[in-house]
Amino acid sequence: MSINTAHAQGGVLIFAGERILLYCDDVEIGFDGGNLPEFKGHKKGRMYLTTHRAIFNARNSNEVLQSFSMPFYCMREIELEQPVFGSNYIKGKIMSEQGGKWQGVVKIKMWFTAGGAIEFGQAMLRAGQLASRYQAQQPPPYTPPQGPVYQAPPPMYTPQYGNYGWVPFGAFPTAPPAEQVYMTESPPPYPGIEPTAPPPPTNGYPPQSSADAKAQEAAGSAYYNPSAPHNVYMPQQQQYGGYGAPPSYSDVVNKKNQ
Repeated sequence: MSINTAHAQGGVLIFAGERILLYCDDVEIGFDGGNLPEFKGHKKGRMYLTTHRAIFNARNSNEVLQSFSMPFYCMREIELEQPVFGSNYIKGKIMSEQGGKWQGVVKIKMWFTAGGAIEFGQAMLRAGQLASRYQAQQPPPYTPPQGPVYQAPPPMYTPQYGNYGWVPFGAFPTAPPAEQVYMTESPPPYPGIEPTAPPPPTNGYPPQSSADAKAQEAAGSAYYNPSAPHNVYMPQQQQYGGYGAPPSYSDVVNKKNQ
């Protein structure tokens, strides 16, 4: 998890080779713990689900927390809640990344006031399970995006129906506004749902760095059991960032949608 590293020019900022799968307006996020000004009070904005993480972007340009990046390997105890009264929401714990401008663990709740919490949460859990197959034994320290910022080409944020059949594209707008999606030349510092992310087109846009393959090497040590879709089994990892090993998806629970 990192704060204020995933926004640019009033929009979302993604890595080269990272693809937006879903986005949803009218999302409210709240935090418990963290002891930072950025975590005080509820924030309203937009949620993105990408091939590598979930990203919250604040609606208010004066908000101290402009963006909140949540890589799949930093998520723990994710649950989808469907209360009798009130909006459905997602809750869980997010661990910090080494170099992500904050250290520790914070509890989150995300309310989808216009609907879509369950669909978004199910897709997020599935993406996390897929990404865990390529998780390295020791993720490298997080480095915020570097270099120039470009407006991302459409393939990085338009629906890819044939490639991701498990994504509920029909439940959300087809694509975020093009003028609010930006990209850097930096490759993702952690793995996504594929062994290597597909490179973006080079028509006036930066090519994907060759370092992307190294940043997303598969550990070959985790496996996904289709008969237990909410569990991904990974070996014990070394201490990471002073706060223990990055969590595996073995403790991710979707208690409302088994």
